[in-house]
Amino acid sequence: ISGYSLVVQARDSGTPPLSSSVTVNVDISDVNDNSPVFTPANYTAVIQENKPVGTSILQLVVTDKDSFHNGPPFTFTILTGNEEEEFTLDPHGVLRSAVIFKHMVSTEYVLCVQAKDSGRPQQVSHTYVQVRVIEESIHKPTAIPLEIFIVTMEDDFPGGVIGKIHATDQDVYDVLTYTLKSEQKSLFKVNSHDGKIIALGGLDNGKYVLNVSVSDGRFQVPIDVVVHVEQLLQEMLQNAVTIRFENVSPEDFVGLHMHGFRRTLRNAVLSQKQDSLHIISIQPVAGSSQLDMLFAVQMHSGGFYKPAYLIQKLTNARRHLENVIRISAILEKNCSGLDCQEQHCEQSLSIDSHSLMTYSTARISFVCPRFYRNVRCMC
Repeated sequence: ISGYSLVVQARDSGTPPLSSSVTVNVDISDVNDNSPVFTPANYTAVIQENKPVGTSILQLVVTDKDSFHNGPPFTFTILTGNEEEEFTLDPHGVLRSAVIFKHMVSTEYVLCVQAKDSGRPQQVSHTYVQVRVIEESIHKPTAIPLEIFIVTMEDDFPGGVIGKIHATDQDVYDVLTYTLKSEQKSLFKVNSHDGKIIALGGLDNGKYVLNVSVSDGRFQVPIDVVVHVEQLLQEMLQNAVTIRFENVSPEDFVGLHMHGFRRTLRNAVLSQKQDSLHIISIQPVAGSSQLDMLFAVQMHSGGFYKPAYLIQKLTNARRHLENVIRISAILEKNCSGLDCQEQHCEQSLSIDSHSLMTYSTARISFVCPRFYRNVRCMC
C-alpha cells in the first residue's frame, strides 16, 4: 500500500459540542529492497559467422518490483567473458557484435552480465549469456508465388491487409526479411518481418505486378506477387445470383476450389467465350458451415445475363458443377420465413465496401466486400 488518507475529528466538551475535521495523508516511502530480475534467469543466443559489426544478438529483459525511482533505468555491464571485446551492451540491454565472428575461431562464448537499478543503495543482479557462433547461411530462401484478387465497389477501396507471402529457409536460425521496390510504395506496403502485404486506399481497376523479395541476410530471392483489382458496377448487384456451398470454409474454397469451379461455371453458363464472369463476393452463412458465392455474368456487348436465365443454366448443369464442390442451394429469391408467395417477394442486395473480408492462402488471396441480402414481402 503506497499511502493512507485519514480524516481526523476534534470535538470539544461544550454545550452544544463543536467539532472540526482535518485530512491527514500518510505516504509510504519505497525502500530499494528488491534486486532487478532477469527474464529468463539465463540466456542462450546464436549468431551466424560473417555478420556485420553491430548485429543485434539478444535483448535482455529486466524488471524490478520497487517503485519507479528505485528501478529503471538499469545499468548493464559485461563482467566476464568479453576480455577480447567481441561484444557490446547498450543502455537498453541489447547485446551486439563488436567483431565479425568466425566459426573456425570459436564456436561458443559465455558472458556474465550485471544489471544495477537506480535506487540508493543500488541493488545488483547477474545473468549468464551463452552465445553460439554458427556457420553462415548456405541455403537460399524459398517463397511461393502469390496471386491476389481484390473486388471493390467503384473506386471505393479503403485499403488494408490483402495477403501474406509464405517463405521458408532450410537454415534453422535464418531470419527472413521482406522488401518492396521503393517506387511501388505509393500503392502497397510489405511488412518486413512477416511478409503481410498491405494495399493503400483508392486502388484503380487493373493488374499490378509487385517487385517483392525475401532475404536471409546473405541471399536475396525475388517473389512473384500479382494483384488483380476489379471494380464492381451497381448493375452487377441487380443481376447477381448466389450459389450456396455445403461444408466448406472460405479459405478452402479460395485455395482449393475457386479456380476449378470458376472454369466449370464459365463452361456451364456462358453463351459466348467473350462474356465475363464476375465473382462479386464470398462469405460464410452465419451459424452454419455453408458458404455463399455471389456472382454475375456480363455479356460481351455490355449488358448482363438476367438472374432467371442464370438459374436455369445452373439448374441444368448442377450435377456437373457438383463434380467440383457440393452445392447446397442456388438462390435468387430468398423468402424463407416470410409468409408471402414468390411473386410478392422482393430482394435487394447491398454492399459494404468499407467492410472487407480477406481470405488468404499460401498461393491465392481473395479480398471482397461484405454483402447483405434484404428481403421483404410486397403483398
